[in-house]
Amino acid sequence: MNQNLKPAEKMYVLILTLFVFACANYTIFYSSYKTPILLPVFAAVFLFSNLFSGAVRRHLPSLRLKICFHGLMCLRVFILSSIFSIIFNLVLVFILLPHDWGLWLINLGVCILAENIIFFNGIISVYCTSVQLGLKLRVIGLICGLIPIANFIVLLKIIKVVKAEVDFETAKAEVNKKRKDEEICKTKYPLLLVHGVFFRDFRFPNYWGRIPGELIKNGAVIYYGNHQSASSIEESARELSQRIKEIVQKSGCKKVNIIAHSKGGLDCRYALKQCGISENVASLTTINTPHHGCIFADYLLGRVPVSTQKHIEAAYNSSMKRLGDSEPDFMAAVKDLTSSRVFELEPKLYEAGSGVYCQSIGSRLNKATHGKFPLNFTYPLVKYFDGANDGLVSESSMSWGERFIFLTTNGKRGIPHGDMVDLNRENIDGFDVREFYVQLAADLKQRGL
Repeated sequence: MNQNLKPAEKMYVLILTLFVFACANYTIFYSSYKTPILLPVFAAVFLFSNLFSGAVRRHLPSLRLKICFHGLMCLRVFILSSIFSIIFNLVLVFILLPHDWGLWLINLGVCILAENIIFFNGIISVYCTSVQLGLKLRVIGLICGLIPIANFIVLLKIIKVVKAEVDFETAKAEVNKKRKDEEICKTKYPLLLVHGVFFRDFRFPNYWGRIPGELIKNGAVIYYGNHQSASSIEESARELSQRIKEIVQKSGCKKVNIIAHSKGGLDCRYALKQCGISENVASLTTINTPHHGCIFADYLLGRVPVSTQKHIEAAYNSSMKRLGDSEPDFMAAVKDLTSSRVFELEPKLYEAGSGVYCQSIGSRLNKATHGKFPLNFTYPLVKYFDGANDGLVSESSMSWGERFIFLTTNGKRGIPHGDMVDLNRENIDGFDVREFYVQLAADLKQRGL
């Protein structure tokens, strides 16, 4: 239970546990001493335990983390106090029964009520504020809540995840605080974040997760591509070129540093060569971009009936129009991701060494079961046709430009396609996606860009 707790926290948990245990078994203590002052004292102690369980860490960086830590401490106290109460009441069975079973039942009822109050205080707090619990663990927690033993096991898992989140976010806040004045992400030219296909950055939810906030904390100036979710490479390039010219004109920044994910990298390469914006771009960094297309996309288009393709296209386009896209084109976007189509477009795509600093980033999902839906299903298919991949794009297709950085993690997880833009807001063991982008921007700054 005491997973790497600091000495002060251990002592605080123990004190709160004793407080809650005493209050939960108030009936027995009162029957022994019959002192009226016990009720207000126990009530005050129990109230304190529920309101100030997180007081041992007063200087957490955000209200969200303070509430999350408060819930974490409540759950720790609940587990220990409930174990003590269970043992205590089992012993009471043999002492009080059969001559005073009524007192035992009353004490048991008070005990259950008190333990439930501290439990729901904690679980509601962490459910409402934790980012890392995720939907799966929350649902498992609800399902197992009334199953003895299983509920304690799941609760220990929840405590472990929430503790790791609080510690991780606190450490990140400390790092950012220490280097705040350095503004290591304050590049000469602002950053332009360009999203991939089937997502947007100008309407909720934020495609880039927690990355923009982290960059801004470290001095970055950020713009977004603001283009449609799905269009052909040519159309997306046209939209992006207009956006870049608009940014340069309104801000007077002269140039931008583009960071483009997935298909966005191809859109930007086309815009650089065909739309006359190379003089307004200082650098282009592509993230998990299929520079040679996706062979599995050719296969799928050949296998899926045209009628089915049209139904999917119509459903997608009509939905995205209602959400704000002007002219979404699902099939044009899909076709432009095939290896055959990218090969056709190759002469029209910008090549490194033509004046703009170009680099690429790639990552790999190590095992299908560790990818989020639908990447856990597409990974085997992509692997069959394209080899090692991130769930959508093969490793061999990601490399482009003057420098290629390849990322993965030890073990089975790896880094899937969506996690390279923090799409799932998940803290990955062995890879801090936010810090990666901070260092990426810091490198651009050091290069004078």
